[in-house]
Amino acid sequence: MTEKKTPLHAEHEALGATMTDFGGWMMPLRYTSDLAEHRAVREAAGLFDLSHMGGIAVTGPDAGAALDHALVGNLSKLRRAGARYTMICADDGGVLDDLIVYRTGEDEYFVVANAANAETVLVALLERAAGFDAQVRDVSARDALIAVQGPRAAQIVREVLAEDSEISGGTAFDELRYYASLGMRFGEEAVLVARTGYTGEDGFEIWVAAPHAVALWRALLAAGEPHGLVPAGLSARDSLRLEAGMPLYGHELDTTTTPYDAGVGRIVKLDKVSDDGTPVEFVGRAALAARAERAPERVLVGLRGTGRRPARAGYPVVQPEAVPSPDGSLGPRVGAVTSGAPSPTLGHPVAMAYVSPEVSAEGTELAVDVRGRAEPFVVVPLPFYRRERG
Repeated sequence: MTEKKTPLHAEHEALGATMTDFGGWMMPLRYTSDLAEHRAVREAAGLFDLSHMGGIAVTGPDAGAALDHALVGNLSKLRRAGARYTMICADDGGVLDDLIVYRTGEDEYFVVANAANAETVLVALLERAAGFDAQVRDVSARDALIAVQGPRAAQIVREVLAEDSEISGGTAFDELRYYASLGMRFGEEAVLVARTGYTGEDGFEIWVAAPHAVALWRALLAAGEPHGLVPAGLSARDSLRLEAGMPLYGHELDTTTTPYDAGVGRIVKLDKVSDDGTPVEFVGRAALAARAERAPERVLVGLRGTGRRPARAGYPVVQPEAVPSPDGSLGPRVGAVTSGAPSPTLGHPVAMAYVSPEVSAEGTELAVDVRGRAEPFVVVPLPFYRRERG
């Protein structure tokens, strides 16, 4: 299958990026070094092309009600210009994808899906909106998505984009809250700016009409250079989100995992009701309600490495006193790593893993089977890294 290319593909090539397939798209893995790009985001700012993400518009008088039925969250109660992290689940409660939903108007919502799951989410929303006075449209090709993340992100975005009271909803850029959005201008073009991200830093995600993506990308690079901004690829994005304890679909989330398993059961609104007070029956509700009452069979935890060798996705988590068995494997096994890497910010290996409840308490000493050797890890709270605020 031919990989898709974002409107910024030529820009990445001109910058010498190493490209890779990701969810069917050719995306920049890195431009210079993973470490340099990671540190730039933590200390200054990074510029990301996220145009591979799926964009789905849900509009109409029943748009909010349709999303309440389709997703686990209470989207009809989302404030205008607000954003919400939520999930779309199967009938058995398994996660089909994690999403961010923006309310862009009274009867207008914008759903952002992961690139590899965009078609699955679109089909599911079309099916689940049947019977509601709502329209579901794939608008992925309409816009490009560019993110500026890091402690200097606000200053950089402020230099490139202009406020416009007619499209801002009455919110000034400096007043924009986390998980909120507003309309701004790039030259004569209207853009949507959201204070959201996937790095653990302050930052902004900007939707711009695809024909204007290159001009915006170049303007942000130029404005950001004096502030230490660099273009950053998927590799840095992954290490940043891991430090921030943010789940990645296909690793911490999949169709065998419920939101409760992943430690985000709070986003499941079992008590949501319609405007007339009638309980909302959403897809997966029965299974999720039953899961909420059961003790967990596995728990997602953070692991801090006390050695030097990092754990990687799929590596077994074992008891630290385990000794090699006759066949050379380690045991007893108590879980599996979902994501792991050296932490550039903290200076030691970190990992997320699903483990059995009896070994999930903070401070529990465990080990990870790293190619036949038991490497020491200890259970710690998530996230591993939390930015300073204020």
